[in-house]
Amino acid sequence: MSGSRTGTGEVVVVGAGIAGLAAAHRLLDRGARVTVLEASERVGGKLLPGEIAGVRVDLGAESMLARRPEAVDLAREVGLADRLRPPATATASIWTRGALRPMPKGHVMGVPGSAAALAGVLSDEGLARIGRDADLPRTEVGDDVAVGEYVAARLGREVVDCLVEPLLGGVYAGDAYRISMRSAVPQLYEAARTHTSLTEGVREIQAKAAAGRRTGPVFMGITGGVGSLPLAVAESVRARGGEILTGTRVTELRRAPDAGWRVVAGDRELRADAVIVAVPAPAAAALLRAEAPAAAAELTAVEYASMALITLAYRRAEADLPEGSGFLVPPVDGRTIKASTFASRKWGWIADEDPGLLVLRTSVGRYGETEILGRDDAGLVDVSRHDLREATGLTAAPVATRVTRWTDGLPQYPVGHHARVARIRARVAQLPGLAVCGAVYDGVGIPACVASAYAAVDQIHGDLRAVRELTAHPVQSLHGGAGE
Repeated sequence: MSGSRTGTGEVVVVGAGIAGLAAAHRLLDRGARVTVLEASERVGGKLLPGEIAGVRVDLGAESMLARRPEAVDLAREVGLADRLRPPATATASIWTRGALRPMPKGHVMGVPGSAAALAGVLSDEGLARIGRDADLPRTEVGDDVAVGEYVAARLGREVVDCLVEPLLGGVYAGDAYRISMRSAVPQLYEAARTHTSLTEGVREIQAKAAAGRRTGPVFMGITGGVGSLPLAVAESVRARGGEILTGTRVTELRRAPDAGWRVVAGDRELRADAVIVAVPAPAAAALLRAEAPAAAAELTAVEYASMALITLAYRRAEADLPEGSGFLVPPVDGRTIKASTFASRKWGWIADEDPGLLVLRTSVGRYGETEILGRDDAGLVDVSRHDLREATGLTAAPVATRVTRWTDGLPQYPVGHHARVARIRARVAQLPGLAVCGAVYDGVGIPACVASAYAAVDQIHGDLRAVRELTAHPVQSLHGGAGE
């Protein structure tokens, strides 16, 4: 076998989500011969294109952060440049205290630079509590701290419960009082580490952002749905000689006696110079247990949240909605849905495909919630319709509905997650020709997964710089001031 560090070796990628496909795409650029093995019958992972009432929609993630270049650049590389589209509107609301209220501006992940930024969303008492931040003694953050714990200590729980929680929950389906500030919102962690006053730190972040203001949209979608991205990457991989096998579960990964790796998938056995493992933590743990037991043990400890997306199509003439792209729902308000996106408003291409149709989607399920996800599809449609009626006055019956369940879909980033990732990577790095990548390590957004994949490709070629940078500085999955 030829050495993988030359870029011309045989490389097996385990997993055909966007991370695995991006790794395969980059490996082919480096001259490797690539085989991708995917346990399920399709590629794309959490990116899933679909349709409702004859209109194309996303049934998984629907947008990607455009302020990071990796995902948008990959889309361009695989021929989707002319289909990249920013949201038609980014004006969102918060459904709290019985009303839809405009999403505040001038905050970093719900944390304001001043109390005035959250006027209209918080109570008078909540706004007054923010003002005490400047007079409080320093709150130490140590090596890491929960976002909710720290922000509540500085600004009060109302800021966390009404704004930070729904913003973070929209991405991680997690609990702000458990989520790592260092991993999930690293710019806030740096502000907390270097400032006594949190609001002062936020104002500095905002000033730096204003000074280096980049033009262009914060988020980007793709006509037909971002679920078309992995399909296009897979097509490019195959067109350049890469092999992608679906319905092929890897059951064993062992070092070969004469160097390289032995990969067993059912009755198939492959030999490879290098392997990139791009699957969720439980599957990665099972594969690494024989050769990297310490890394496998760390991966086994990673927890996941489950959630479901409910997509509903209405006749536009019957569906009168408030302006904007949708709304977030703070858990403290006791509603069932955690967010709703007015998809036909947010993405112009959906409206263009059928101007007489209005497509909405809601999401349910957070870390630790099990009762709601135990309901059948009809039950989830019912609770979504109930909450939509309460929030917006929408009483019409949908002409079509779809429920998409993402069981154990989102890895959780609790306090200390960055240290766990560093330990996993240190163990894996001891094994030549092996790397890991995906949402569990460097961020759950599409650019984070692509960046993680590229770092894994560098690692099997002997270059650990990108892995070290990502481990130290995770890719944010969110933009501080966007009310997504």
